[in-house]
Amino acid sequence: MLRIFISSVQKELAEERRAIKDFITADPLLSRFIDDVFLFEDIPAGDRKPDDIYLPEVKERDIYLTILGNEYGWKNADGKSPTELEFEHATSTHCERLVFVKGDDDNTRDPDMAKLVNMAGRQLTRRRFADTPGLIREVYASLVDCLENRGLLRPHRLMAACARERHSGTLTMHRCRIL
Repeated sequence: MLRIFISSVQKELAEERRAIKDFITADPLLSRFIDDVFLFEDIPAGDRKPDDIYLPEVKERDIYLTILGNEYGWKNADGKSPTELEFEHATSTHCERLVFVKGDDDNTRDPDMAKLVNMAGRQLTRRRFADTPGLIREVYASLVDCLENRGLLRPHRLMAACARERHSGTLTMHRCRIL
């Protein structure tokens, strides 16, 4: 079973963060392979510094999924946001990274967020989205690709299952078209 860490500026992207977690945990396919999705806002209040919580959680995850928007977020003493620290930590621990960027206009982003978007784009393939349904489609396609690359899904078997599901009238998502 895989474990995912969802990263972003919490206040700006609260709806998208929750939608992704809810989608992954409810999806019949993804929930067979992903048993834990970490959102910082789901942990209880405690006498611990946030840095002592989220960075170790990144290290414990198989997949680091970040959603980058317009806001950079608060900065620590070194001038870095938790989102950038998490991205760097995922990079240094060789965690598989999936990056999703909200919107097409990089000129409206906080300058530090624009730098983070550009840094991520130099390191890996990122996907852009306009709205929450678009984000869910991109995340779904990316996670299915991750599962295939890890050998957990065999496309020909999945396509046959989709065909059976479509024939029986129980297909609830556009999974077959994504594949």
